[in-house]
Parts: sequence; structure tokens; C-alpha cells
Amino acid sequence: INNLSTARSPQQMLGSMAKTYFASKLGKSPTDLCVTSFMPCTAKKGEANRPQFQSEDGVRDVDHVLTTRELGHLIRAKHIPFASLKEEEFDNPFGLSTGAAAIFGVTGGVMEAALRTAYELYTGNELPHLQFHPVRGLQGIKECSIPLGDGNELSVAVVHGTSRVRHLMDKIERGEKAYHFVEVMACPGGCIGGGGQPKSLDPLILSKRMNAIYSIDERSVQRKSHENLAVGALYKEFLGEPCGEKSHHLLHTHYSDRSTEITCRPIITHVPKAASPNLPVMESQLPADR
Repeated sequence: INNLSTARSPQQMLGSMAKTYFASKLGKSPTDLCVTSFMPCTAKKGEANRPQFQSEDGVRDVDHVLTTRELGHLIRAKHIPFASLKEEEFDNPFGLSTGAAAIFGVTGGVMEAALRTAYELYTGNELPHLQFHPVRGLQGIKECSIPLGDGNELSVAVVHGTSRVRHLMDKIERGEKAYHFVEVMACPGGCIGGGGQPKSLDPLILSKRMNAIYSIDERSVQRKSHENLAVGALYKEFLGEPCGEKSHHLLHTHYSDRSTEITCRPIITHVPKAASPNLPVMESQLPADR
């Protein structure tokens, strides 16, 4: 727990800013705003309900969470011609985005976005190439070292898929591996393979979604997080210094050991037909390495 990043997820950062900074800009109370997020991850529903993301009087930073698949169902149910809707700009001050934000949705994307900023802030030099290819792709565990120009290197790793996380953590605990920063995503491919995403029988769907994400990055005017003018204005007008008291309170969280609260439920792998003629035979959909 001591090595976990305390930075909130993008969902919870936006919710916090909406209920404080944005509400004040509108002259509204936090209770007047309803924040709804559309996410590829089913776990975001539980995250939004965590007590750390509620005010003392019970106001949640994020009020409702729908998955992208649920959003798709709503669009179809309401017969909205989504493909023919006119393009519009997002509302300010949160409408200005960077390519680094887009690649958060794919395994290795959070790492690459962080490296783009970390390298330039540490060295004071502009990156010769924005793409960090060693952290890209659908390989389960990716490792690389980034030379910083003064004899130091930044050692990083990227892992996706929970079974691989345990494998990498065991190596770290045994002292076989050491990193400055490890990106972990539970879903295969990252958020593009999230449990709330539209289902597909296409075996190449993750590669196609990944390529689309990187295409958005390449077509973005700004591609580095620290060059986002809206974020700079947000710190100047409201948050103060990065990692300062106010920004830490609104953009970070804390964790506690809840291992004693975890209980195991039996997994039903087969229901005999003779036991109840009205019950179908059920086969476990869990992977073999569960």
C-alpha cells in the first residue's frame, strides 16, 4: 500500500474539480451539480461510491457512472442518430485535452504520458521523439530504461491482466526486479478491454482500439500533459502548487488494508440437470489460471 500512487483516477479528479472549481465558476453549490461519467470500466461504479470521494455532508464527487456499453444501449433505445450528430467543442475549462490524456486508455499509455512529462521536467530538454515504443503493444509485461542524460536512468515496467500482476509482484518482492515506476492495468489491453466495453467477437478488437487511441494522440495539437493550458490555469487560479495542500486534498486519495474484509464465494461450475429441471447447466467463464 505504501508504494501505491495516491493520485486519483481521472474520473474522480474531474468529479472533485466539478464540485469545487467548476461549481464556484458557475456560482453554484456542489449539490446543484450532477456529475455523470461514461466509463469502459465496471469498477468505476464502486469507485464513485467510496467514502474517500464524498464530502462530510455526503455529497459525492461523481453522482452516477454508466459503462460505455450501457451508453450504447441508451443511444439505441432512444433512436439517437449518433453518427450524424454535429461535432461540438467540449465545455471549458475542462474541454482542452492532450494526446497524453487519450493514450491513458491503453496499456502503457499512463506510463508514456508520465514519461513525456517526467523526462522534460527532469532534464529541461525537449524529447527527441514523443513515442515510447517499448511500453506500447499488447505484450503482457513490458520493461524499459529511459536514459536521462546525466548518467541516471528511469527504470519502468508495464503490466496488464491480473494474473501477470502477481507474477511481476513476486519478482519484485524477491528482489529479482526493481523499478522506479510500474503501471498496472487489470483488464487485457487496458481500459480498451474493460468489462464495460461493447462486446466483440473480433479477435483483433484490442489491436484496433489501441491503434485508434494512438491515432487520436498523433492528431492532437498538444501531446504532453504539462503543456495543457487549461491545467496550468487551474493550478494558477485555484489549486496552487502541484502537490500543495489544496491540490493534494482534491486530487489525491488514500488507501487502507482491507484484506481481512475479503470473503470468498463458492464458484458454481456445474448445476446437475437432475437437481432442478428448470435450471440450465452453467459452466464457469473464469480463465483456467484463476
